[in-house]
Parts: sequence; C-alpha cells; structure tokens
Amino acid sequence: MALRTPLLLAGCLLALSFDAIADAAHTYSFGQPATADKATRTVEVTLQDISFSPKSLDVKAGETVRFVLVNKGQLLHEFNLGDAAMHAEHQKEMLQMQASGMLTATGMGKMDHSAMGHGEMGGMKHDDPNSVLVEPGKTAELTWTFTKATGLEFACNLPGHYQAGMVGKLNVD
Repeated sequence: MALRTPLLLAGCLLALSFDAIADAAHTYSFGQPATADKATRTVEVTLQDISFSPKSLDVKAGETVRFVLVNKGQLLHEFNLGDAAMHAEHQKEMLQMQASGMLTATGMGKMDHSAMGHGEMGGMKHDDPNSVLVEPGKTAELTWTFTKATGLEFACNLPGHYQAGMVGKLNVD
C-alpha cells in the first residue's frame, strides 16, 4: 500500500513529461507561430456574438500576419487557425474545459480538478500557438507565418460557436 502512492505519482509525472515533449514538438502543416516584430502585415479581426469581421481573409504563402483580435461581444471567444478536422478535435477539448469549469461564457473559470477525472485531463490547458482566447471587451494578438493550406479556417471553438457560424475562410496563395 505504501508503495502504490509513489508509483502512481511517478506514473503521473512521467505522463505529464511526455505531454510536454509532444506539445513542444507539435508542428502545423500550414505554418508556424511568429513574433509580432516579424509581421509583414497587421490584420484587425472583430469578434462579436456570434461572428467574425471580416468573414474571410487572403494571405500569401510565406507571409507573416499579426492578427489583432478585438472582442466586441458579450461572450468569451477564440481565434483558432486550422482546418475543419483540427477544429472538430479542438471543440471536444473546449467542451471538456467548459464542463470542468475551466471556461465560462465570459472568461476563464476556476478549474475543478475533482470533475476532471484525476489525470484524464490533468494536463489540459489552452496554450496552443495557433489559438488565443479573447474575453469580452478585450484585445489579443496572434502572429503566424503561413506556408500553405487547403481548407484553412479561422474559428471560435467554444461550445456551439462554430456551429452557430463563428467560422471564416482563410485563403493562402
């Protein structure tokens, strides 16, 4: 019995270290994050309840774009770059984050670890380089260098937002 707890703890730490390595090695077929000083263009995107303005964006392959994201809505919104399959997967994570209390309709909530399945979602966080959360009345930035893409979108993946039409087309040529 006394040995069980240290082994369980060691297993959890080992699993978390593998998650950290996997996160650091994550690559995107459509580009990579960049610093704002590398941007060749700045695009302001307004996030409202439940829409983006503009609804589509054109970028050139090799271009580094600094997105300035202004949330003029009453709800928490996300600006996430990816294709439809990536958004579908991310929506599952966001639903879990909302169910755990980590996300509320207007911001980041307090995390209820007891509702998170003890380790099943213990490493969950919202810090993907292709995504940013913007609280109501706030402004955030995301800078990205685009390489190529097919079917690339920008979307809000908070539960129900994508399905309600909070998605835009991103054309890379």
